[in-house]
Formats: sequence, structure tokens, C-alpha cells
Amino acid sequence: MQERTKAQITIGLLAFFASVWILIEYARNYPVLIDAVGIILVLFVVMLVLSYILIGILEWVNIFDLKINALLTLIVLVAFMINLTIYLFSNNIS
Repeated sequence: MQERTKAQITIGLLAFFASVWILIEYARNYPVLIDAVGIILVLFVVMLVLSYILIGILEWVNIFDLKINALLTLIVLVAFMINLTIYLFSNNIS
């Protein structure tokens, strides 16, 4: 397996597991368990796809090496999850 592919999968998994705990708490409010599991699985796929795309774009631009690209991708994905969580909870409260 190539180093880039390993980095894409690792960063996607790290970002998912770093931010999924808050969505598990959010998904507990769903009356049907299948809906909650579906949301978490869709989020998992979205994180893997976004990590693949972001690291691919950063490798294509070729400014930094793979380690810095992976770190930048992780920061972007975690920031995305924080914004998504704030959006979900702000719409849930009002």
C-alpha cells in the first residue's frame, strides 16, 4: 500500500473517531436506532472521502510533504466536524 493511501485512511479514521462521540450523543435523541446508525455510517464515509480528496489535492499542489499534508487535512476535518456539531445542536435547541 502506498504511503499516501495509508495517510488518507489513517487521517479519515482519526478525524472520525475524534469527533464521533458528540454525534453519538446527538443520535441518541432519534427514536429509531437505524436512523442513528445511518447518520454515523454516512459521517464515516464522508470523512474518508474528504480525507482522500484533501490529501490528493495537497499532494497535487506539492507544496508540503505528506506528513504536513496529513496534519493539515486532520485539522480541516476536525474543524468541519466542530462546525457540523455546532450547527446540529443549534438547530436542535431552537
